[in-house]
Amino acid sequence: MEDGIRTAFVPEKKYDIKYAYRVLTLLAILAAFVMYVDIMLTPSLPAIGEQYNVDSTTASLIISLYLVFGTAIMPVIGKLGDIYGKKRLLIYVLIAYSVMVGITSFTSNFTALLVSRTFQGIGLSIFPLAFSIVREEFPKELVPRAQGLLAGMFGGGIALGLPLGAYIANSYGWQANYHIALPFIVALTVLIFFVARESFFRNPDTKLDYLGAAWLGAALSMVVLGISEGPNWGWTSLWTVFLIAGGALLLIPLALIEKRVRAPILDTNLLSIRNVMIANILAIVASVSMYLTFLSISYKLEYPQPAGFGFDIFTTGLYLVPLAVSMIAVGYPVGVLISKYGVKRFLFIGAAIASFGFFLLSTATTATQIAVYLVVASLGLGTIMVASQNLLVLSVEAHKMGLATSINSVFRNLGASLGAPIAGSFISTFTAVYIIGGHSLVLPSATAFQYDYYGGVIGFIAVFLISFFAHEVIKPGTRAEKPMRVTKNT
Repeated sequence: MEDGIRTAFVPEKKYDIKYAYRVLTLLAILAAFVMYVDIMLTPSLPAIGEQYNVDSTTASLIISLYLVFGTAIMPVIGKLGDIYGKKRLLIYVLIAYSVMVGITSFTSNFTALLVSRTFQGIGLSIFPLAFSIVREEFPKELVPRAQGLLAGMFGGGIALGLPLGAYIANSYGWQANYHIALPFIVALTVLIFFVARESFFRNPDTKLDYLGAAWLGAALSMVVLGISEGPNWGWTSLWTVFLIAGGALLLIPLALIEKRVRAPILDTNLLSIRNVMIANILAIVASVSMYLTFLSISYKLEYPQPAGFGFDIFTTGLYLVPLAVSMIAVGYPVGVLISKYGVKRFLFIGAAIASFGFFLLSTATTATQIAVYLVVASLGLGTIMVASQNLLVLSVEAHKMGLATSINSVFRNLGASLGAPIAGSFISTFTAVYIIGGHSLVLPSATAFQYDYYGGVIGFIAVFLISFFAHEVIKPGTRAEKPMRVTKNT
């Protein structure tokens, strides 16, 4: 125990800092690249629908089913990483991911594309495994800066994927994105295989809870699919209500059954640790607020004047580049500062900056102002991402790190799934009639976008308040001890 929490720090572990930074560099590049690959398809959805002659609702399944499968499989992959080794599972995931990317790049019909893109969702498991590996290879006092760099590259990959993905798709076709990406993914897989070592902490005698894993996967799949497709099917439709309510209800008996399982996939003891619970709450609240606001910004930039600014997809992506730069720039410095001053302080700072940034966005009247205010909001977001990730990984025993980070990613994905439809509901509810070129058009009113931004403000105020209940994992003002050198036999 340390300051009322469970600590993941094991003093007997020796650290090779040069090796740790080599692995961190590879995993940071991998995080950015995988997020780039996964987001770059989004601007091409209209073109894909036209190419395969499917409507927008059907085309949206490319995103929904990818997210459904990725969310459902993450806890299983995380648990297997704790049992058999996180490097081994990371390599397996990367091989499967590479195969799916390769198939996607050559699909000739929509069904094949949908199947390959769905199973490509296994790539989402890369992130909790990477966070866990980084945690194991650094002494406690250096973990925040390492996690900071990884979190920054994660955010940067998301934003860079939109403009670059749109540019390549516009110039060479959407499948060219995958032709270009595949060799890089294979190269990173090979490098990680030869450079990275296997996990120091494993539970080889533990068996996977297969029934719990299948049950949890089914429940999460139902909830995520219901939320993702709710805007298309209608929030009161039978399928939407059945999937969301049914999936949520399935979790209740699962939680009761898992209490009697020796090594449960839904570890209620793990989830009940205060910092783990708070980190998961922060993940879902921050993701809802972030995606709610970012979707609103995309619509604002692309809608025709006077409702928006009338930009094309590529120009809209360029206006999101400041988000990428800010997220990358803030990650490592915040990690260094967390090492000196503690985690909670930066949860507060990040929440305050993010809420202020989103409030500024509600006052923006020009595209330039949106880009500038987005930088402010992104600095806050990046700070929260780094601080909350450190709150989690420094509060969990190392042999449960894979499962803990996977469950946290599940909460983050659920938040993302909720944020987009909430934004869409505001935009479709608050409308006005505009006369453009002698024709009347019903478009979102200024109020619709403001409500989205206000939602972000409220969400990050909630993050600020929730952070008060966290236990500090780093005692501010303590001087970090010099890490021990690894011996030849370690």
